[in-house]
Amino acid sequence: MPTTQQHSQHDSSRRGWIAFVLLALTTIAAFFVPAFVIRPFRYQAPRALWIAMALRQRAPLITLITGVACFILAWALWRRAGRWGKSILVLTLLVVSFSAVMARLNYFEWMFHPITGAQFLAQSASKLDPKEMIMAVRLGGDARAYPISQMAYHHVLNDVVGDVPIAVTY
Repeated sequence: MPTTQQHSQHDSSRRGWIAFVLLALTTIAAFFVPAFVIRPFRYQAPRALWIAMALRQRAPLITLITGVACFILAWALWRRAGRWGKSILVLTLLVVSFSAVMARLNYFEWMFHPITGAQFLAQSASKLDPKEMIMAVRLGGDARAYPISQMAYHHVLNDVVGDVPIAVTY
């Protein structure tokens, strides 16, 4: 029959694991939620986008605090953890570390990079769907059309229209 001290240690260990899991989930969410919400080719509700941007801005501090707390709790839990428990701690700390590092990088630059060496077709040679939305620019006698489907992914295109350098963005 467990003693009061053993029961107290078990409750303490359980609370430590719960705190560890909650802190790890917070750290991971601080990186993954903005990355998931702010994706190309997907509808982004204004409120969800606002939350994602606010979280993205605060993610470096959040992941620092919760990540350090995860490491401290993992160190405290390590002594009482079995082989599976230690494996879970190590794997979770790897994902927490990854999330904390990624929260400090501008990973959106990897998703949204400028188009280099854009090529244009005559309207008659274009295979765009008639319902495809485009952005158009006309300067003097020169005109260009930029499909939204391409601009939504790249966001920036440097071009010259009518001998005038322009930056097309969406």
